[in-house]
Amino acid sequence: MQIRKIGVVGCGLMGSGIIQVCAQSGYLVVFSEANDELMHKGLNSIISRLFKDLEKGKLASADKDAILGRIKGTTATEEFSGCDLVIEAATENIDVKKKIFSGLDRACPDDTILATNTSGQSVTDIAMVTGRPDKVLGLHFFNPVPVMKLVEVIKTIATSEATVKTGAEFVVSLGKTPAVSQDSPGFIVNRLFTPYLLDAVRMLEDGKATREDIDNAATLGMNHPMGPLRLLDLIGIDSFSAGASAMYEELKDPRFAPPTLMKKMVAAGWLGRKSGKGFYEYT
Repeated sequence: MQIRKIGVVGCGLMGSGIIQVCAQSGYLVVFSEANDELMHKGLNSIISRLFKDLEKGKLASADKDAILGRIKGTTATEEFSGCDLVIEAATENIDVKKKIFSGLDRACPDDTILATNTSGQSVTDIAMVTGRPDKVLGLHFFNPVPVMKLVEVIKTIATSEATVKTGAEFVVSLGKTPAVSQDSPGFIVNRLFTPYLLDAVRMLEDGKATREDIDNAATLGMNHPMGPLRLLDLIGIDSFSAGASAMYEELKDPRFAPPTLMKKMVAAGWLGRKSGKGFYEYT
């Protein structure tokens, strides 16, 4: 099917990035948030990024206005009734996602494809609350969405090949590269990367090295663009911990179990950049 209009549920860190790249690629986009305050906050984050691109000469003023003209915010799920594809970008909580998909299934036409941006929850479990599991897949974008070039396309045992093909073609239309994965814990990237990030936390927790030396070792010794602890602060320690916990519950592999330090940081509200404090402090 041809994708013309996109819906996005959630306009937080990931959702706002998805909305932006879709609108920049010429799609009409309607997004939803829980209330007007969150809706305007999310829209302002998109405006702020576009103004930065304008100041850097990466974007013309007319293009900025055209991009924003293709974006509409709402608090009503019914607004998704005209969408060809709806992408859920809510919190990494399986029950929340199931509730959203159940509502989308009622609000959207039968041929609308429903996608989740989950980084680790079971796409199959989410799909089964709908009456269209053949039209449900994962589209896992990476943070920051406007910059990162990969999108994992997750297919369940029920996802049709036509849906996978449409999802992959949509990813290409955004100027990104699709990587197709079965619906297995962590998919591709997080299955490889989660033990590495958790080992960095364990190393800090055990006093094996300082946060600075751990991050410097990764950036200067392994040529990574960012150290593991700073990366966790950027991702959101709560979001990453939830994803790792979900993989641990599925695999029962201790490499995926969040360390005690990470659990205590989440309990204390030290969530990284978004809270102003994580492994580092931010102002």
